[in-house]
Amino acid sequence: MKKFILRLFLFVNLAGFFYITSLVVWTLSAPSMFNPNVYYNIGGGGHMFSRLSEVKNQEDLDVLFLGASSAYRGFDTRIFSDFGLRTFNLGSSSQTPIQTKVLLKRYLEKLNPKAVIFAVNPAIFNMDGVESSCDIIANDKNDLNSLKMALRINNIKTYNTLIYGFTRDFMGLNTSFNEPVTKGPDKYVSGGFVETERGFYQPTQIEEKEISINPNQLKSFTKIVQMLESKNIELILVYAPIVKDEYRMYNNIGYFDSLMMSYSKYYNFNEIVSLNDTLHYYDARHLNQNGVSLFNAKLIEIIYEK
Repeated sequence: MKKFILRLFLFVNLAGFFYITSLVVWTLSAPSMFNPNVYYNIGGGGHMFSRLSEVKNQEDLDVLFLGASSAYRGFDTRIFSDFGLRTFNLGSSSQTPIQTKVLLKRYLEKLNPKAVIFAVNPAIFNMDGVESSCDIIANDKNDLNSLKMALRINNIKTYNTLIYGFTRDFMGLNTSFNEPVTKGPDKYVSGGFVETERGFYQPTQIEEKEISINPNQLKSFTKIVQMLESKNIELILVYAPIVKDEYRMYNNIGYFDSLMMSYSKYYNFNEIVSLNDTLHYYDARHLNQNGVSLFNAKLIEIIYEK
C-alpha cells in the first residue's frame, strides 16, 4: 500500500511537471491560434496594462470608478478633474464582480477613495468571468488573489493562463513591455479612461431576454459592498446608459433595479438621461465622446446635489 501511494505521488508530480512545462513551452513558441485554452493577451484591448501600471502610483482619491468597459469608456476622468475631483478609473474589459474584488484587494488600501462609483448592468452578473480574469492575469503581477480568482471561476482557460502568467512573472518576460497610448481608434487617457474615435451606432434588431444572475458573481458583489462599508467608503451604483433597444430587450429590468437598490445608492441612467441612439453611441452598449460628456455632466450634477 505504501509503495502504491508513493508511486501515485511521484506520478502526480511528474505528470504535473510535464503538463506545466509543455504548456509553457508550447504557449511561448506556438501562435495564439493554436492555444485555444490559454488567453494571455498583454496589452490587449482596453489598455489594461497602462491602467494597472498607472494605478500603482495613485493614492488618496476622491472617487474610484469600477466596472466593465462601460466604466473605462464611460467615466472620463478629465471631466471630473475639471470639477476638482481626484479620480481614477479601474474598469476593465468584461469585468465581473469576481475580478472587481481582486482589484480592490490589491489597490483599495493605497487608493483610499472617499467614494466608489461602480458601473453595474445585468450582463456583468451573468458572465462566467473567464475573459476578464485572463485580462487581469496577463496585465498585472499575479499573487494569491489570482489563484483564488481562478479557483472561483474554475475554468481550464483561466487555470492555464494563470500557470503561464506566473511563469512569465517569474522569468521577468514582461519587464520591457510598453503599451502604445493610441491603438486603432482608442486612446488611453491618464487616469484610466479610454477615449475612442469610433463612429456612430447603426440600429440593429435585438431579441428580448430575461435577466439572470450568476450566484458566484452576486456573492462576490456582496463581499465588495461589505468591504467598502467596513472602510466607510461611500458606494454609488450606476447603470450607464445604453441604446434604447438594448435596454428594452430585458423584460424584467425592474427586478435588477430593485436588487441594486437593496445594496446601496443606485442610479439607472437609462431612466435619467435622454440620449440619441445614433448621435451619442458608437455601439449598442458604449457611448461615444459626445454621449460620455452628457452622461458625466448629469452624474456630476447628481453627486453635487446629493
